[in-house]
Amino acid sequence: MSETELQVNGEDGSSVQADESGQPTTPAGPDPNDHAEQVPSSSRTLKDLLRPPENLAAMRELLFQVQGTIELQVEEFERYWPYVDNVWVRQHRAGTDRTGRYTTDYYACRLQRPTYTPKASDTPRPDGKPVRKKQIREGGTCQMRLKTVRFDGGYSSYTITRVGEQIQHTHDLDHLDKIKRTTVLMDIARSEVVKGYMPASVFTLMSEDMEKLAAAGGRYLNRNDVRNASQAWRQAHRDPLRVHDGYKYDHGNGIIRKDDEASSILTNEHAQMPDPPPHEPPTFPRNTLHFPEDSRNFLEPYLPPVDLKTPEGGLPHVTLTYATSMDSSLALAPRLQTILSGRESKAMTHYLRSKHDAILVGVGTAIADDPGLNCRLEGVGGYGGLGWDGQPRPVIVDPGARWYITPDSRILKTVQEGKGRGPWIIMAPGFAMDPNRIEMLKYYGGRYLGLTEFDKKWRLSWDAILKALAAEGIRSVMIEGGGTVINELLQPEYVAMITSVVVTMAPTYLGKGGVVVSPVGRLDQSGRPKPVVRFGDIKWQQLGEDVVMCGRPKPT
Repeated sequence: MSETELQVNGEDGSSVQADESGQPTTPAGPDPNDHAEQVPSSSRTLKDLLRPPENLAAMRELLFQVQGTIELQVEEFERYWPYVDNVWVRQHRAGTDRTGRYTTDYYACRLQRPTYTPKASDTPRPDGKPVRKKQIREGGTCQMRLKTVRFDGGYSSYTITRVGEQIQHTHDLDHLDKIKRTTVLMDIARSEVVKGYMPASVFTLMSEDMEKLAAAGGRYLNRNDVRNASQAWRQAHRDPLRVHDGYKYDHGNGIIRKDDEASSILTNEHAQMPDPPPHEPPTFPRNTLHFPEDSRNFLEPYLPPVDLKTPEGGLPHVTLTYATSMDSSLALAPRLQTILSGRESKAMTHYLRSKHDAILVGVGTAIADDPGLNCRLEGVGGYGGLGWDGQPRPVIVDPGARWYITPDSRILKTVQEGKGRGPWIIMAPGFAMDPNRIEMLKYYGGRYLGLTEFDKKWRLSWDAILKALAAEGIRSVMIEGGGTVINELLQPEYVAMITSVVVTMAPTYLGKGGVVVSPVGRLDQSGRPKPVVRFGDIKWQQLGEDVVMCGRPKPT
């Protein structure tokens, strides 16, 4: 050792060479980075701390509370779940169902059993090793449980639901962050240690941005945690450790920045990457729609309440909405797709879709338009949002099984892309459905629903249709057409089922021969014609070149 070098003890008891300034010197011999090739590489690095997933703190809280059903795409689940594995401990795997598409796991809160309490005498460790000091933790138990169901078919997803009697934790997330570190944090620490860096240096680097560290669950991360992450590797690699560039080892203060480089950017491979701009615009699919906040207020009184609950055996909130010409036409001719809505009112329609559990159309619309029946509004699932948040369930009323749906249908392509849900198809009895078609629809997360209740004209009863949807958990349904569906619902026997209407009128005449909204007329007691239905609680709003009318059916 030269006269300008001295020996200092590293925090794990190994020797660290340092010069008179306290800066550890690079040891001779193998480069510490070479050791990283001799141990399994960590799945996460410092990059994951410098550039955390979006809304990480909020997502950790969501996955901690699990107050309702959470649906995530597989990539989203794998991105966020490791940040709460200090909370949830897998109990057992229930296995897959007979189709092999559904895999269920059960998890319990880590505090399901009492935390450590001191024994009368600790069991001696083998080979004369010192007794491990266990931390005495305060707090009771927590019986919160959940299950995850992974679906693999035409798309892949995770559904997370709470199970058991306990509806909330007996503690907060911060309490578990104090007790247990996530694998993400330990992986990040390990990824730096195996490069030959001192645990204290790794800890200092990880603690530079405490806001990001806390969001990742590391508010209580300490040097001992980093040292624990490195123990297995350190047993096989006893070379002197070093600190990160731009830092130095200071007696009494640990690892600190060099005074003359306090404002410099770290030169290691991770710190060279600048943080992304705080308001970097996200990338959305090209067909994403934007509906401004200040354009939404007029719709709010007609939307389903956020905390809507459908009474047992009751009907869901029903919003009837469609676009029409000035001569009350929906299309130029039957089975001919006709675009009426302008850009602004189209965005409004997708905003309405995001506020309903389901969107319903008749089979004629499905055949003529080959619709996607999803929501393309900015911020919903598939368009910048998580999972399928804001995506309604498509429902097609097809009593005679006329619609031949295939994987090339736009609605199923939308499902494959993770931008919509699998459709439910409502049928009447008496049609022998091909089992392959049934399985194909299940593969995409859809299903066939058979109904047996008819009205006086031997058509499927709308009362039965809506009650069947409510029984499946649909609290609100947005009915968009086509002409047959709209005209039926405006009949006296069904109009009371409509909660609200939102009609867009385009400044155009389509002419005779089109598909017209014109319910069958009514007569009064004297045989004279009378209006079929009138709406009240009216609001008018111009959107671009279109005019939108919102209202509610008036009792007649």
